[in-house]
Amino acid sequence: MILSRRALFGATSGLAAATLLRPLSAVAAAPTISPTLLRRGLAALDQHASAILNRDVMAIADFALPSRSPRFHLVDIANGRVSSYLVAHGRGSDPGHTGWLQRFSNAPQSHATSAGAYRTEGIYVGSHGRSIRLSGLDSSNNNALPRAIVVHGAWYVSDAMVRAHGVLGRSEGCFALASTCLPEILDRLGSGRLIYADKV
Repeated sequence: MILSRRALFGATSGLAAATLLRPLSAVAAAPTISPTLLRRGLAALDQHASAILNRDVMAIADFALPSRSPRFHLVDIANGRVSSYLVAHGRGSDPGHTGWLQRFSNAPQSHATSAGAYRTEGIYVGSHGRSIRLSGLDSSNNNALPRAIVVHGAWYVSDAMVRAHGVLGRSEGCFALASTCLPEILDRLGSGRLIYADKV
């Protein structure tokens, strides 16, 4: 999918818009990414400009969608291309395992997903293999680093899991992705980029 300049930037200006390298193809409103959430993500990119060194690619996690839907979007700011992937939410955000995120929480031991802007802190190898540490930049997610909220691969995130159960498994609050997609996502996000998570 390629987003138009209007879809990407709308009324948003500042550093996010300034990184645009060339005009974007005009397309209809993208069906897989919320324009409202995209605007919020771009606004967060501007708001946290001093903390986000790399503004070529950002990720937006749309937790208004059910876990069976590709709702983790990598947005290439320069050309408007969007790639979408499955992502699990925290079990504390969905105690009944309905596949829908019911609530956000930033509390330690909540095992919930937190809303807000995150900075990627670089790739490391941990209990889930290659992963990316995250710092929360907002009051709604500023416990991300001490809570060990990271981007990692998980066996319970896959198309096969959706076909078999209609929902993904749940994380402890991390952005758990399909292992097959993880290398591409880790390489594109790397260090010093923004992930914005919310629901509208």
